[in-house]
Amino acid sequence: MLPIIDLEDFPNQSEKLLQACKEWGCFRVVNHNIPLTLLSEMKCVVRSLLDLPVDIKRKNTDVISGSGYVAPSKINPLYEALGLYDMGSDQALHDFCNQLSVSPQQRDTILSYSRELHKLVMDLWQKLAESMGVGNDSTKGWKCQFRINKYNFTEETVGSTGVQIHTDSGFLTVLQEDDCVGGLEVMPKSSLASASFLPVHPCPGTLLVNLGDMATAWSNGVLYNVKHRVQCMEAAVRISIALFLLGPKEAVKAPPEFVDVAHPRLYIPFTYEDFRKLRQSSGYHAGEALDLVRSNIQTR
Repeated sequence: MLPIIDLEDFPNQSEKLLQACKEWGCFRVVNHNIPLTLLSEMKCVVRSLLDLPVDIKRKNTDVISGSGYVAPSKINPLYEALGLYDMGSDQALHDFCNQLSVSPQQRDTILSYSRELHKLVMDLWQKLAESMGVGNDSTKGWKCQFRINKYNFTEETVGSTGVQIHTDSGFLTVLQEDDCVGGLEVMPKSSLASASFLPVHPCPGTLLVNLGDMATAWSNGVLYNVKHRVQCMEAAVRISIALFLLGPKEAVKAPPEFVDVAHPRLYIPFTYEDFRKLRQSSGYHAGEALDLVRSNIQTR
């Protein structure tokens, strides 16, 4: 069963959080203090935005490659998305709203939701860093990318893949799932040998957290970047809302607390932007790109 972390029970939950991140690479959070009404209102806004005509959605242009509107493709024909790079910036939020000509009420919902989720994702990372003994690890200036997803499932696509197997490229992801339509599957570390996935069933009112490639590199391989996918389980439209904590502008390097003679440095220092480009150019999307930044220098 997917680990459940109570955010109102820290530091008592620190060890449970750390084990979840090592073995599962994902967990649910409860008592996140984001109003359920806001979660519901945001889901309604997201549905309306993703139902906009394609010519309007295409106005949601990239800031970095892949950060704006993503149309259905040959690889992921059932999937489309809208995106916002730098969710922590009010100006970027207003630009996103202007691109899609949202109503004043929708804008208020997007702004409120974004500020609450941004605060939560930063708090989650600090709790994880503290659980690993490096609580002073600052997230000041880290970028957060916002992505709203739509899966257009039909009777003909039941049993097919909604989005390919992948790991997230950043540090961690906070996901608001579809309350009714499932399909998300994860591969915990214990299932790597058999390459088997476990279903993650919707649980209204909770939020799901995934760890990505940058977390694995930063922790010198301690934290698990979970592989996951979305399968079409029924003929229905599936909506999800994701916030990705990407990383700092400077190079990510495992803190000295994680490196010693018994645990040599696994990865060379690299920036998130360089790593993102490496994933895109290599075509590796399920954690394999980390092998391309492996360190050959066994130093402390």
